[in-house]
Amino acid sequence: MGRYTGPKERLSRREGVNLNLKGARSFSDKAGIKRKPFPPGQHGNQRRARLSNYGLQLREKQKVKRTYGLRERQFKNLYIEADRRSKVNSTDKGLELLRLLELRFDNVLYLGGLAPSRAAARQYIVHGHVLLNGKKFTVPSQEIRDGDSVELKSAKLAPAEKFFAVPQWMESKDNKVMVSRLPIRDEIDEGIRENLIIEYYSR
Repeated sequence: MGRYTGPKERLSRREGVNLNLKGARSFSDKAGIKRKPFPPGQHGNQRRARLSNYGLQLREKQKVKRTYGLRERQFKNLYIEADRRSKVNSTDKGLELLRLLELRFDNVLYLGGLAPSRAAARQYIVHGHVLLNGKKFTVPSQEIRDGDSVELKSAKLAPAEKFFAVPQWMESKDNKVMVSRLPIRDEIDEGIRENLIIEYYSR
């Protein structure tokens, strides 16, 4: 199974929330979820069926997985690593999972306002347009640690317009961002219900 190459806004419509997969378009009135606020398919505009507990867990897992652009095996491995860290450090499993997602190389580049979308951030990294601590690094899944800096080689690649503020746990200057500390739960997207994901994998 390779990466998903189909219509991205279809994924947002399926999950019922804007996953911001299309860069500037996702923040405009042209966003698919705004034009057609119902699931894709010929029966999408009908009344939604009530979901079971399993259905709620599955949809939350799919939503987060699609937001960060991960495949199933990658996502499950992140959950396993979060479970291990929570036991070693006696911390919350959900917070560890969210930190692993937020501190991915491609996600830090996107949140820092240096790429229009997470997909574009991955492409920048794979094509060698991004420096990690001053050196070229081409692995989008690399975990960024506090004190690490991420920089675009060319300022022309940065989006002309920014649609959200840089998170407080990052410092931004020109075409460079630095992770000053680890994010806390209140600084991570509140729309994610990580407890449902933990329940899904704990079955």
